[in-house]
Amino acid sequence: MRKIVIRVAALLCAAAMAAAPLLVRALELESVARAAADYRNPSSPRLEAMFRAALLNTSRQTTMASDGTAYVKTGDIPAEWLRDASAQVRPYLYFAKDDPETQKLLRAIIARMGKYLQVDPYANAFTLDYRVWEQKFELDSLAYPIVLAWTYWKVTGDASIFTGDLSLGLDKALETMEREQDHPRNSHYTHRELKDGGKGSPVKYTGMIWSGFRPSDDACVYHYLIPSEMMAVVALGELEEIERAVYRNLIKAQRAKALRTEVNNGIQEYGLVFMPNYGYVYAYEVDGLGHAVLMDDANIPSLLSAPYIGYTKTTGTVYLNTRRYLLSKDNPYYYTGSVARGIGSAHTNDGWVWPLALVMQGLTAATEGEKRDVLGELLASDTGDHVLHEAFNPNDPSKFTRADFGWPNALFSEFVMTAFNGVPALPTAPTSDLEILGE
Repeated sequence: MRKIVIRVAALLCAAAMAAAPLLVRALELESVARAAADYRNPSSPRLEAMFRAALLNTSRQTTMASDGTAYVKTGDIPAEWLRDASAQVRPYLYFAKDDPETQKLLRAIIARMGKYLQVDPYANAFTLDYRVWEQKFELDSLAYPIVLAWTYWKVTGDASIFTGDLSLGLDKALETMEREQDHPRNSHYTHRELKDGGKGSPVKYTGMIWSGFRPSDDACVYHYLIPSEMMAVVALGELEEIERAVYRNLIKAQRAKALRTEVNNGIQEYGLVFMPNYGYVYAYEVDGLGHAVLMDDANIPSLLSAPYIGYTKTTGTVYLNTRRYLLSKDNPYYYTGSVARGIGSAHTNDGWVWPLALVMQGLTAATEGEKRDVLGELLASDTGDHVLHEAFNPNDPSKFTRADFGWPNALFSEFVMTAFNGVPALPTAPTSDLEILGE
């Protein structure tokens, strides 16, 4: 009976929000516009143009709704992805500490995500009027809003985002993660794109959290997706702090902490594979039954992004082994061309490189030389519109997918600010209390 009541309440909530008039207005952030206009690089006019376009891109994808929330579409698809939107607004966190206007926008974006989580925690994308656009259960879609809220709080010191309504959304995220620890026993989620009549391939209980789909929106082969498990560990640590320090709910804080430990132990026990010539590396997906997919995908969280999302250090032995493998031709999705070389995705054409992966390579690079090499390849991919696309032919960047894709542009602006302009990276919750091999 309780499940029926909760489901009815969620449907009524969604219906009420859908029925409300959601008039929108365009957004202008003076501090961001000024930073874009003031950016100068006399030695590279192309970099100037690309940075300005990238930094302004999110504001052009964002509208304020009449319910006080803000909606961030992904680009040329008229929907908001929880993952994409969280990543798209990250560059604006660098302006939020001293800019009340940017703080207001971020509060409105986080408030909307809290409502989305209440409507359907298994959905990955929504429309402006709170309808589910796509119900592909992706573990990272639960982690991203938590990370965004925690990071905003740490950057600004503003805890006003942690309303009762957001608490309900965070509850949904935690409950869903707990349920999906034992997917075969506890979950009723299915999707037509998954094997075995929509249930997915078999898995063993490992302490990790089942995910139906990758951050690329492609179906998982095996359903413990290690990069998303890593991000869940970080997000659960941040949720524990939110529940303990802000909501003063020690029971929820302990639930988040316990789940975090179990997921991390699962990663360390089941997520590592020994490879000749590389040593121990992180697998991309495992099932706990002895099967593993060895690869990486450009979409984030990725194995390449493990230090960026805060799970491990760039100097960690297993991460370095993994990175060496991922940036080699042994990775089936690493492609090379005359203009660029990098990681692609099964989501797009075979052989095409994704700017997301190139930027992430730069963000996790240990040397200035590698960072500049990556920057050069990104600049060379510009076809004259000064924006980054989803994927491109590394021999002919004029051939690309998605003319309007906000996420890589946001990540690019963050890369330029932190790698070349001396801006400190955003904080992440520490994982030093966890046992992580090679740390």
